[in-house]
Amino acid sequence: TGPMSSECLGNFLRITLSAEYFEDKYLSLFVVDQSGTAWELDEAMAAQCGYTLTYTTRRSVQFRASAQSCHSHLEKDVFTVTIQIKASGNLDMTDATTHLKSASCHYGPWSPRDIICESNYMEVSVRREVPQIIKDFHQDEPEDWTLIFPKAKAEEASIWQIVFHQPEEKRALLVSNAWSAGYGLNATDFRVLLRVPYTAAQVQLVEVGVLPLAQQAARLCRSNQMPSLQDQGITFSVLRSSTFFKYQWVILMVDTAVACPVDGVDYTNKTITWTVPKYIPPLSAGMSSFKDVLVEAGVDLRKLSAKEMASRKYVLLDELKAITMKIPIGAEGGYYKTSVSNGQLGVKYTINLFLEHQWEDNKWRLTKHTIIKEIETPFEQAEVAITNNLNLSAGLMNVTVGTFLPDAELVNLTIEGVVVAVPAAVQHGYLIHKTRYANGSKAYVIQVPLDAPSVKKEYMREDMRAYTLNVTLTFITYPSSETFVVPVIALSAVKDAVLPSARGFCDERNLHLIITRGNVDQNWLPFISDWHLTQEAAQKYNYILRDNGTHLAISVPFLSPHVSYEGFHASAIKASFYLTLKDDVTLAQRRDFSVSCIFSPSELIQCLPNGTVIITAIKLVGGEDLDTALLVLRDRQCKPSLVTEKTATFKFNVDTCGTSRKFNSTTMTYENEVLYFRPGDETPIYQLKFLCFYAVKQTADGQHKSKKNPPPSIKPGFGCLTLSLKLFKEKSYSEPYQESEYPVVKYLGEALYFEVELLQPKDARLDLNLDDCWATNSQSQDSLPQWHIIIQGCENNKDFHRTVFHKVNYSLRVKFPQHLKRFEVRMFTFVQGTSLLQE
Repeated sequence: TGPMSSECLGNFLRITLSAEYFEDKYLSLFVVDQSGTAWELDEAMAAQCGYTLTYTTRRSVQFRASAQSCHSHLEKDVFTVTIQIKASGNLDMTDATTHLKSASCHYGPWSPRDIICESNYMEVSVRREVPQIIKDFHQDEPEDWTLIFPKAKAEEASIWQIVFHQPEEKRALLVSNAWSAGYGLNATDFRVLLRVPYTAAQVQLVEVGVLPLAQQAARLCRSNQMPSLQDQGITFSVLRSSTFFKYQWVILMVDTAVACPVDGVDYTNKTITWTVPKYIPPLSAGMSSFKDVLVEAGVDLRKLSAKEMASRKYVLLDELKAITMKIPIGAEGGYYKTSVSNGQLGVKYTINLFLEHQWEDNKWRLTKHTIIKEIETPFEQAEVAITNNLNLSAGLMNVTVGTFLPDAELVNLTIEGVVVAVPAAVQHGYLIHKTRYANGSKAYVIQVPLDAPSVKKEYMREDMRAYTLNVTLTFITYPSSETFVVPVIALSAVKDAVLPSARGFCDERNLHLIITRGNVDQNWLPFISDWHLTQEAAQKYNYILRDNGTHLAISVPFLSPHVSYEGFHASAIKASFYLTLKDDVTLAQRRDFSVSCIFSPSELIQCLPNGTVIITAIKLVGGEDLDTALLVLRDRQCKPSLVTEKTATFKFNVDTCGTSRKFNSTTMTYENEVLYFRPGDETPIYQLKFLCFYAVKQTADGQHKSKKNPPPSIKPGFGCLTLSLKLFKEKSYSEPYQESEYPVVKYLGEALYFEVELLQPKDARLDLNLDDCWATNSQSQDSLPQWHIIIQGCENNKDFHRTVFHKVNYSLRVKFPQHLKRFEVRMFTFVQGTSLLQE
């Protein structure tokens, strides 16, 4: 209980650090010796001193110590180990809390030779009174004595050395040098111990066959199969050494060879097969007899009975030449852990097997070979389940992602290209909950409001909208610190679409369409057929287009290129304007609107007092193949003076172009026709007859008295004006600053070129005049301080740099120069005393 718990497992002590106490903490682990000195544990020290650190499926940390570890306190048959843990929420370990744990365990009787194969080191412990290495162990064995004896003889008691046997040479090291090389050595009154990291320079890889070579060949010939592990041999890490120590006036030498399997594992048919040879030559030198005594196995250093193995479907085969364990992948005792391969999420099944083999021989009497083997299956890709549960009443998208194993943790989200840590996700409207299950696995529930900016809303059909959540989750695995991502795309269909609606009306000269926007058309674009209606395009045709976000208003003149004319009668013309809203991405047609009105035909004809007639002929719906440029009057030499796709305008005098006239007592009537002939056909397919009526002139007597004309006066009027104020880059007034370029940076004294323009109405009779113009220090026009740039149409006499007015001339952009005013101001800033109010 508490932050740490301990457990005695044979000649091992295991201390477990609880994940509940130490989760999300940075840890430093120390081993405390008998004097109270704390030694910080790292990988090299662990392998040299008999310590192992592992991680469990629930992210707990396990510390394992051998009974003969460096800092163990041995007393009678009890060994005691003390560790110190420092935990901090900061990487620099500031504000760390310290936890101390001391535990004692009984250890069993030692065999003449004990060999331990841990995951990070090999250990051999032998009795001192064992026989010396027999004569035929190495042919050049006497050289060991001659190599070591001079130094050993001169040293104090208990100073000893080790000689490594390698194929090419022998190498002797003093204990201090051996320690520096990473070896662990110890000697008591009764035992000599050598501990070897697998990475030590003198370690050799040796292949040990399970079957003799003759049997291997015969077996392969009979079966005609690929060689198995038993046939190919199993690789061992081997260190062959002799350890010398002084005992009273005698120099003793013992065989401290050690060998541990590094492979021998096969994965077939969802089963792990682990094979260990019984007869290992590096450990059997000088032996003439061999007898099995005991074979036991288990998991996590716990021995299992035959009944327990059967309940877990384990198989332990104790054969003549080898010991074989078969474990179903996924069986009880092991666990799955998260794995990442090329960015893909997967799992591996891990089990920590334990095998103890004891045998008797004529050299050592009894040897106990203990092997701790952590087996990990190959990578298996895993799919992540994503479930979307819409909470419509709360307006939330509930997306469940997972399950995940305990060793995977969500660390951040990528929302619209922005990486956001999990704690900061709430600022973007994301609530993240972790759901834990009884087996330790977990899932993540992500709640996002439907109206969150990162939730894409798209119109589907009728009253349906699609809500799409597109977020990428980044996970990290512990303790391997691998990362993987899970793209989450969740789609919900909701019946909440409000489509845009419209109303249309007309005045004497224009058709108007006002569209009330819904909640699905914020990005829909107005089109007239395939022509995108923008502000610039509308101005080109003198259309008025307004969009305030909630309403879209379009006004088009009766005689416009995009108005359709359907019915034509002597007293009425039916004109229609059609508008389509399209998707801004796919340009799919979303909604159609139209307005139709009846106009008077008098809109098409002007009968001027000077006898000039202006008549506009229009193309009707159904006559799309009619070329308006080929329309003529009765005199076919009279052709239109202005042609558009749908109209042709004729301007002529009443006494030309075949115009006929009739008189009566009060009026004179002129008549002509607009005609269209197909080539080679004298019968017109289009005929528009029009009349002009003039009153017959009468003469009357009258008196005239000269009177002085009154002075001209201007009467106030009321109406809607549309104006703009723009800042230009140069005196040529050719390029204004765009909205995206603001704020514009200018320095004191630089010229600012302003232009004020009357946009609507386009009436040549109007003149634009500037009365007052002033600058403020904020966006409020009434704020103080203020400085007048123009006063009653003139420059400010008090200004050091006076305003300069620039003449406006006719150009392609400027159709009505009287509608524009341009002036130049020098850049300044407001001051109060000697202090600037603004840079």
